[in-house]
Amino acid sequence: MDNRIIMSTITAAILTASSSCNQTPPQLGTASIDEVIAAMTIEEKALMLIGAGMDPSQEKTSFVGSTEQKVPGAAGITRAIPRLGIPSIVLADGPAGLRIKPKRDNDEKTYYCTAFPIATTLSSTWNTELVKEVGESIGNEVLEYGVDVILSPGANIHRNPLCGRNYEYYSEDPVLAGKTASALINGIQSLGVGTSIKHFAGNSQETNRMNNDARITQRALREIYLRQFQIAIRESNPWTVMTSYNYINGSYSSENRELVHDILRDEWKYDGLVMTDWFAGTNPVNQVISGNDLLMPGVNNQYEKIVEGMKNGSLKIEYVDENVKRILELVLKSPTFKKYQYSNKPNLEEHAKITRQAASEGIVLLTNKNNALPIKGGKAALFGVTSYTFYSGGTGSGDVNEAYTVSLCEGLENQGFTIDEKLKNIYIPAIDKQREDFKSNPANKDGLVYTFNPVDFVIDDAQIKEFAKTNDVAFITIGRVSGEFRDRRIADFYLSDNEKTLLTKVQKAFKALGKKTIVILNIGGVIETASWKDIPDAIVLPWMGGQEGGNAVADVVTGAVNPSGRLPMTFPIDYFDVPGAKNFPYDYPADARSMFDTHDDNQNRENFDFTNYLEDIFVGYRYYNTFGKKTSFPFGYGLSYSDFEFSDVKIQTAGGDFQITVNVKNTGSCEGKTVVELYAKYPESGQSSPKYELKAFAKTNSLMPGESQPVVLTVNSADLAYFDAAQNQWTAPAGEYTFFIGKSAEDIVTEVKSQLLTPYASKVNDVMKTKVDLDVMKN
Repeated sequence: MDNRIIMSTITAAILTASSSCNQTPPQLGTASIDEVIAAMTIEEKALMLIGAGMDPSQEKTSFVGSTEQKVPGAAGITRAIPRLGIPSIVLADGPAGLRIKPKRDNDEKTYYCTAFPIATTLSSTWNTELVKEVGESIGNEVLEYGVDVILSPGANIHRNPLCGRNYEYYSEDPVLAGKTASALINGIQSLGVGTSIKHFAGNSQETNRMNNDARITQRALREIYLRQFQIAIRESNPWTVMTSYNYINGSYSSENRELVHDILRDEWKYDGLVMTDWFAGTNPVNQVISGNDLLMPGVNNQYEKIVEGMKNGSLKIEYVDENVKRILELVLKSPTFKKYQYSNKPNLEEHAKITRQAASEGIVLLTNKNNALPIKGGKAALFGVTSYTFYSGGTGSGDVNEAYTVSLCEGLENQGFTIDEKLKNIYIPAIDKQREDFKSNPANKDGLVYTFNPVDFVIDDAQIKEFAKTNDVAFITIGRVSGEFRDRRIADFYLSDNEKTLLTKVQKAFKALGKKTIVILNIGGVIETASWKDIPDAIVLPWMGGQEGGNAVADVVTGAVNPSGRLPMTFPIDYFDVPGAKNFPYDYPADARSMFDTHDDNQNRENFDFTNYLEDIFVGYRYYNTFGKKTSFPFGYGLSYSDFEFSDVKIQTAGGDFQITVNVKNTGSCEGKTVVELYAKYPESGQSSPKYELKAFAKTNSLMPGESQPVVLTVNSADLAYFDAAQNQWTAPAGEYTFFIGKSAEDIVTEVKSQLLTPYASKVNDVMKTKVDLDVMKN
């Protein structure tokens, strides 16, 4: 049944309904929502529950929404019912900025959006106020380009460094992820447009993501994979939530009433709209029953099955009415319904300033031997293909169509460096040749999945020595593309032979002449650093800094900005040090790593059809610290050009609340910011438990040398609770709690202790149990 048949069926139903009375039907906005729903036919109700579909030219396999209706290039729209005064509203992709078409047919105007830093860069700022400013800028573009809801932010956990979509997510820690997501949501929604926090939940791999069953214990699910969503719901109330593609413990997320209703709505009291990811799930009736209000992007068989379910009684009309009501509540507060006259002229120039600030504050200085940085200009030799083709962001639905991207080469030139043109003229033609070869390969026709990733090559030894003579400093950029649809390969985690050789030869040649070699990591996810980090004079990690990435790096390299970024995840010494390393599709061949691989019900392939989360709650630093595993760079780590002293730590208690105050002083010689990280350990409980966990954090103001600032961090008893699956409750036992003030998860400056006199306990629904026994990690 195509759309024309659907519409003719609905039209007939409407005419039949209209003939029974001559009254004007109730209108949304003047009549109550209940009156509008009561006036709907079952066909109209079914229509409201599914999106208006995608552009027919789009193949389903792209799994990235695209519509030419209303806002070209948006991800999709909801259905309109004009006779009831219900307009369609527009949904568009994020999260590193708005994704729409930058150019339109028969239109000389452009519709570029700002490419903001990726989520990992934003979380590396540890600055929620700055993240909120980024959100405000994104919200302005959403509003002024006529979009109602941006499908952002992504809040899944960095469980494994090879997950292709980690660049869209914040952290290995749910508190940092939840607080950062909340800040972005509050910023965006302050402009009167909506967000959609995603992917709820357990979307930790792209390989076979449509069919993979994430097997997670109740405790790990509650403490690690749901908590950041819970924080965001409580602190920012996103307009919508998007369910994930994967199964969790045997049930599709979008068809799981225990997840969507029992936890999200009943426990967390969320009353906003829930939507599916594009083409997620298989049973639309079950999706409606579970509480997925809106099925996106909308396909015909969903409509047919929902109508059939209402007619045969397998789908209660009460469920349908509840879902329709939430859709109409969303429509009512949308800019479209309020007839906002959008300009198509957001303030892109001002937003470029914000993205540059956020990108520079998200840069993490990993090493800086003998104060190699900052460097105030000079002649620079730029090695590595990515020095000239900087990655602004990842690929897939999170890729923004920006007007420009500032490369490292351009950024350094803007800060007064003179770039070696002879070396540049070696790289540019080689990159262009690789690009043409890529484009001519038919296998790369889908630009959303297979994106150009130039390969590094080794420069001749004699040339390297000559460049060392004629330049003051060498920059080597190591690049890694990250994106939706495909997880990274294990080889991508390590430097290639060419990259190792280039680094070694360049550093040797420049060091022989008393000159420095600086490495820039333009990457979307963690790579191995332990084997080579002592070779260069400094390592700068900008991640993917959006369209102003090159300028941001230059700001930090020259000292125009003092680096204050901190790692939102751990850099392990080796891939197999990752607690869930073997419980991930790290060893699948390249052609079997895509989300497009079809599911064969006769197979039960580990890490493909199912993934056992055997590390349980010991994700990231929770594992490394607890089991004494050494790391290359710990969670929360980052250097500065200045030094900071933490002192006068005090703790006050009132009931179940703890207020920790620490005085932070800039004891260095230049202005800068730092981060105060608060970890906590609960009393011995008989439960397997981490050594300590992040409970709060704060970024200082920019402090002048000698200047001090008191930092106040507040934690309550609910924040301190762990999930007791046997008792089916969150528990914070009475007793002595230890609070650790740190500069990273491994650099604890001091600790204080306090008593929780009254235990905390909060019963929850006994849901989301595993269907198989899992032999999980314990300590």
